[in-house]
Amino acid sequence: MSTDFKLSLLRIRRMVVKELRQLFRDQRTKRVIFVSPILQLILFGYAVNTDVHNVAMALVDHDRSAESRELVSALTASGYFRIVSTSDRSADLGRALDRGQALVALEIPVGYGVDLLDGRSPSVQLLVDGTNSNTATVAQGYATRIVLQLGARAVQIPAGIDLRARAWFNPSLESRVYNVPAVIGVIVLLMCLLLTALAVVREREVGTLEQLLVSPLTPGELMLGKTLPVAGIALVQLTLVTSVALLWFDIPLRGSVPTLLLAAALFILAGLSFGLLISTISATQQEAFLAMFLFFLPAIILSGFLYPISTMPEFFQTLTLVNPLRHFLEIVRGIFLKGAGVTDLWIQFSVLAGMAAAGLFFATRRFRSTL
Repeated sequence: MSTDFKLSLLRIRRMVVKELRQLFRDQRTKRVIFVSPILQLILFGYAVNTDVHNVAMALVDHDRSAESRELVSALTASGYFRIVSTSDRSADLGRALDRGQALVALEIPVGYGVDLLDGRSPSVQLLVDGTNSNTATVAQGYATRIVLQLGARAVQIPAGIDLRARAWFNPSLESRVYNVPAVIGVIVLLMCLLLTALAVVREREVGTLEQLLVSPLTPGELMLGKTLPVAGIALVQLTLVTSVALLWFDIPLRGSVPTLLLAAALFILAGLSFGLLISTISATQQEAFLAMFLFFLPAIILSGFLYPISTMPEFFQTLTLVNPLRHFLEIVRGIFLKGAGVTDLWIQFSVLAGMAAAGLFFATRRFRSTL
């Protein structure tokens, strides 16, 4: 090992020590780094939930037969619906929806039970408040499925196709199992950007950047010194939030831990490089903070975390390809739910590695040009 290389490693190590001391000097910073990610995961894990339970339903039963009562019982016993009001007048259904007292309104006409027993197809009316289109669509689907299943049991149907459906990877179809692994990626990206976007510009504001410039540190060594401490902290954060996801939310981890760590390391380096690039083009910490959120919010929207990428216009689908969060979410969901490995996700791994290398290169280049 050459003397120059040893000196370079020594300078980087001292820069890392300096960064760690600066980060942990303030007790509030420690809470932000280690406590905040856990609280965010718990909050997002419960709040980001598209499952529909106990939907308020208004009921008008004109038939009042054993069959109509069985239909109402099937809807409420499923756990998806709860009766909040009953009436004899159809106009009351519209009022319940208008006032927000119910999300769904069900009207059972006279003769429902007779038609069902005679083998005819009875009609029932289901009104859904479409203000929240996602909840309305899910609630309507639940109600339709329950009504069709009840009708199939009540009417003698000739032997035909025996369809037996089964959901793989997430048998209970819980949205939390799909969302919580993605929340891990969002939290790690936020912390990487937050800790690095202010790194260089903070040195400039407090007047220590000049001291670093006259030191033997090269721009590459300075970037590594800024990056390595935050990368280590981000890996610790990943361990904490992953432990909470497994132990608190009982999310299955079907893949290997080394594969997850490799993906996380590449993603963290990509996030840190973007944060450093923001730091080098910002003049003040406030400007860096605003630029960070200008990158962070579109990264979430274009990642597939909130909305499926397949439903986006083609231009935005293409734009998601330059988003590191999109590729990491595909990896982390594949590892957690499907047990996928590097060979299954090699494209996403390669893209993250390329983004990390390109980001660090441009950040170093930008910093060298601003000296």
